[in-house]
Amino acid sequence: MREVSAGSAPRAAERQRARASCTLRRIRPADDAEVAAVIREVMPEFGAGGPGFAFCDAEVDAMWSAYQGPDRGYWVVEQGLRVVGGGGFAPLEGGPPGVCELKKMYFRAAVRGLGLGGELARLAIVEARRAGFSRIYLETLATMHAARALYARLGFEQVGGPVGCTGHSGCDTYYALDLGSAAVT
Repeated sequence: MREVSAGSAPRAAERQRARASCTLRRIRPADDAEVAAVIREVMPEFGAGGPGFAFCDAEVDAMWSAYQGPDRGYWVVEQGLRVVGGGGFAPLEGGPPGVCELKKMYFRAAVRGLGLGGELARLAIVEARRAGFSRIYLETLATMHAARALYARLGFEQVGGPVGCTGHSGCDTYYALDLGSAAVT
């Protein structure tokens, strides 16, 4: 039998309450400023707040319009009336046919560790497959340990270098997942 510390149960209950207070939904035009704020708040925490990172992408200020169309999608996590995270997918710029990119998946510190990243990534994978993509690619940083562990749990495999033309020269770790064989549902 596993021993549980006295502090574990209250922390687990607190995490469950925090998770229950969050909703996942498609991005709306009114979300643009809040999504940009999340991205610009979170990225510097990981040393990714300047040129060569998504922080500087033009689409950050117009996420709703950037993710409209049958070959892309973006979702936000809302806690109360506040956007606290988001992520999506779109065709990989300059990449091979049939490849999309898992893009701009960031969460404020208060909601990390609640399982939202996994839920959102699985949704993006399912929707990318439905949109006809055969592979999903992503770029991250070696220092983003929790994100990398999530990608590994989802079946992503590390690839040797960048693919396509993302403009994210600051990233140093790359993953891909074959959607035809992915067990994610």
